[in-house]
Amino acid sequence: MIETIRQLLNRKGYDVVSISPEATVYEALELMADKDVGAVLVMDGDKLLGIFSERDYARKCILRNRRSKETKVKELMTSNVFTISPSASINEAMELMTKHHIRHLPVVENGKVIGVISIGDVVKAVIENQEHVISHLEDYITGGMG
Repeated sequence: MIETIRQLLNRKGYDVVSISPEATVYEALELMADKDVGAVLVMDGDKLLGIFSERDYARKCILRNRRSKETKVKELMTSNVFTISPSASINEAMELMTKHHIRHLPVVENGKVIGVISIGDVVKAVIENQEHVISHLEDYITGGMG
C-alpha cells in the first residue's frame, strides 16, 4: 500500500521538470510536450518561484491574445504554489489538491524540491490502496468460511 508521498515518489520517480522564469512560454510548452507533462516548475536554481501549466497557457496567454514566443514564463506563471512534504499522506495530498483545485504539487523537503506529484498519481494510489483493502477483506471472508 502507498500511504505517504515518499512511497508514491519511490514508485513513480523523483523527476522534476523545470524551466527558468526568463524562458518563453513557447519554450515551456515545447518542454512540456517533450516530457509529456501538464505543468513545469519555474525555478531559479534550487529556488521554486512558481508553476506554469497548460491551464495558465490557455487562460493567460491564448485568451488574452499574448504571443507565446515573446511572453516570458514569469509573466504568466502561478506564483502562489502549494507544496507538500514527502511525509504527508496520500489523503492529505488529495484534500489539498481538491480544496484548492490544483493538479500538480511540488514535493518539498528541507526547503528543496525533490519531486512533483499530479492528481493522476494520487488517484492511482488511492485506487491501488482500495484494491489492496478489498483483496484483504475477501481473503479474510473466504478464509473464515473455509
